[in-house]
Amino acid sequence: MTGPTFTFHHQWSFAAPREAVLAALADIDGYPAWWPQVRSVGRLDERSGRARIRSALPLTLHLVLTREIEDHARGRLRVRVDGDLEGWAQWSVGSDPQGGVCATFDQDVRVVARWSRAATLAPAVLRANHAWMMRQGRRGLARSLSRR
Repeated sequence: MTGPTFTFHHQWSFAAPREAVLAALADIDGYPAWWPQVRSVGRLDERSGRARIRSALPLTLHLVLTREIEDHARGRLRVRVDGDLEGWAQWSVGSDPQGGVCATFDQDVRVVARWSRAATLAPAVLRANHAWMMRQGRRGLARSLSRR
Protein backbone atom coordinates (compact mmCIF):
# COMPACT_ATOMS: atom_id res chain seq x y z
CA MET A 1 0.00 0.00 0.00
CA THR A 2 1.34 3.40 -0.92
CA GLY A 3 0.36 6.82 0.24
CA PRO A 4 0.68 10.40 -0.89
CA THR A 5 3.77 12.06 -2.29
CA PHE A 6 5.46 14.94 -0.52
CA THR A 7 7.82 17.44 -2.11
CA PHE A 8 9.96 19.61 0.15
CA HIS A 9 12.30 22.52 -0.53
CA HIS A 10 14.39 24.26 2.14
CA GLN A 11 17.29 26.70 2.01
CA TRP A 12 19.84 27.07 4.77
CA SER A 13 22.43 29.87 4.89
CA PHE A 14 25.71 29.67 6.77
CA ALA A 15 28.67 31.95 7.40
CA ALA A 16 31.09 29.06 6.94
CA PRO A 17 33.39 27.77 4.21
CA ARG A 18 31.57 25.92 1.43
CA GLU A 19 33.86 22.93 1.84
CA ALA A 20 32.99 22.61 5.54
CA VAL A 21 29.24 22.72 4.87
CA LEU A 22 29.53 20.22 2.02
CA ALA A 23 31.71 17.87 4.10
CA ALA A 24 29.24 17.92 6.99
CA LEU A 25 26.29 17.22 4.71
CA ALA A 26 28.16 14.44 2.88
CA ASP A 27 29.04 12.72 6.20
CA ILE A 28 25.74 10.95 6.88
CA ASP A 29 27.35 9.03 9.75
CA GLY A 30 27.83 12.35 11.54
CA TYR A 31 24.21 13.56 11.28
CA PRO A 32 23.13 12.27 14.72
CA ALA A 33 25.84 14.44 16.34
CA TRP A 34 24.29 17.69 15.11
CA TRP A 35 20.73 16.83 13.99
CA PRO A 36 18.69 15.69 17.02
CA GLN A 37 15.91 14.12 14.96
CA VAL A 38 18.34 11.79 13.18
CA ARG A 39 18.41 9.25 16.00
CA SER A 40 20.82 6.76 14.44
CA VAL A 41 22.67 5.88 11.26
CA GLY A 42 24.24 2.51 10.55
CA ARG A 43 26.26 1.56 7.49
CA LEU A 44 25.12 -1.29 5.26
CA ASP A 45 27.99 -0.89 2.78
CA GLU A 46 30.13 1.92 1.33
CA ARG A 47 27.17 3.51 -0.50
CA SER A 48 24.21 2.86 1.79
CA GLY A 49 23.02 2.84 5.36
CA ARG A 50 19.99 2.67 7.62
CA ALA A 51 18.68 5.78 9.36
CA ARG A 52 16.16 6.13 12.16
CA ILE A 53 14.43 9.53 12.22
CA ARG A 54 11.97 10.80 14.80
CA SER A 55 10.66 14.33 15.06
CA ALA A 56 7.95 15.95 17.17
CA LEU A 57 5.32 13.39 16.20
CA PRO A 58 5.39 9.97 17.86
CA LEU A 59 6.40 8.31 14.58
CA THR A 60 9.84 6.86 13.91
CA LEU A 61 10.81 6.56 10.26
CA HIS A 62 13.08 3.68 9.28
CA LEU A 63 14.91 4.52 6.07
CA VAL A 64 17.58 3.04 3.84
CA LEU A 65 19.61 5.79 2.16
CA THR A 66 21.71 4.92 -0.88
CA ARG A 67 24.16 7.45 -2.31
CA GLU A 68 23.45 8.17 -5.96
CA ILE A 69 25.52 11.35 -6.45
CA GLU A 70 28.40 12.80 -4.45
CA ASP A 71 29.85 15.59 -6.59
CA HIS A 72 31.86 17.97 -4.40
CA ALA A 73 33.00 20.08 -7.37
CA ARG A 74 29.39 20.92 -8.22
CA GLY A 75 28.21 20.88 -4.59
CA ARG A 76 25.63 18.18 -5.17
CA LEU A 77 24.71 15.25 -2.93
CA ARG A 78 21.80 12.92 -3.68
CA VAL A 79 20.46 9.76 -2.06
CA ARG A 80 17.75 7.32 -2.95
CA VAL A 81 15.32 6.84 -0.06
CA ASP A 82 13.68 3.48 0.68
CA GLY A 83 11.82 2.09 3.67
CA ASP A 84 8.92 3.98 5.27
CA LEU A 85 9.42 6.58 2.53
CA GLU A 86 10.42 6.01 -1.11
CA GLY A 87 11.96 8.60 -3.40
CA TRP A 88 15.02 10.81 -3.22
CA ALA A 89 16.63 13.64 -1.25
CA GLN A 90 19.27 16.06 -2.45
CA TRP A 91 21.54 18.81 -1.17
CA SER A 92 22.92 21.53 -3.46
CA VAL A 93 25.59 23.70 -1.86
CA GLY A 94 26.74 27.02 -3.31
CA SER A 95 27.29 30.68 -2.56
CA ASP A 96 24.56 32.93 -1.25
CA PRO A 97 24.17 36.64 -2.14
CA GLN A 98 25.49 37.78 1.27
CA GLY A 99 28.84 36.07 0.71
CA GLY A 100 28.10 32.97 2.77
CA VAL A 101 27.02 29.51 1.78
CA CYS A 102 23.55 28.37 0.78
CA ALA A 103 22.60 24.71 1.24
CA THR A 104 19.41 23.83 -0.62
CA PHE A 105 17.53 20.68 0.36
CA ASP A 106 15.06 19.13 -2.06
CA GLN A 107 13.12 15.96 -1.39
CA ASP A 108 10.46 14.06 -3.27
CA VAL A 109 9.12 11.05 -1.38
CA ARG A 110 6.08 8.85 -1.27
CA VAL A 111 4.79 7.51 2.02
CA VAL A 112 4.57 3.72 2.00
CA ALA A 113 3.12 0.97 4.16
CA ARG A 114 2.23 1.77 7.76
CA TRP A 115 2.31 5.61 7.61
CA SER A 116 0.24 6.05 4.47
CA ARG A 117 -3.10 6.44 6.27
CA ALA A 118 -1.76 9.11 8.64
CA ALA A 119 -0.19 10.94 5.70
CA THR A 120 -3.51 10.89 3.84
CA LEU A 121 -5.52 12.13 6.83
CA ALA A 122 -3.13 14.81 8.12
CA PRO A 123 -0.74 16.04 5.41
CA ALA A 124 -0.58 19.57 6.91
CA VAL A 125 0.54 18.14 10.24
CA LEU A 126 3.26 16.09 8.53
CA ARG A 127 4.44 19.13 6.55
CA ALA A 128 4.63 21.24 9.74
CA ASN A 129 6.51 18.44 11.47
CA HIS A 130 8.98 18.25 8.58
CA ALA A 131 9.51 22.02 8.62
CA TRP A 132 10.20 21.94 12.37
CA MET A 133 12.68 19.09 11.92
CA MET A 134 14.47 20.99 9.16
CA ARG A 135 14.77 24.11 11.38
CA GLN A 136 16.30 21.94 14.11
CA GLY A 137 18.75 20.49 11.58
CA ARG A 138 19.81 23.93 10.38
CA ARG A 139 20.39 25.13 13.94
CA GLY A 140 22.34 22.00 14.80
CA LEU A 141 24.56 22.23 11.74
CA ALA A 142 25.20 25.95 12.36
CA ARG A 143 26.34 25.12 15.93
CA SER A 144 28.52 22.29 14.67
CA LEU A 145 30.14 24.47 11.99
CA SER A 146 30.85 27.24 14.50
CA ARG A 147 32.91 24.80 16.60
CA ARG A 148 35.13 23.74 13.69
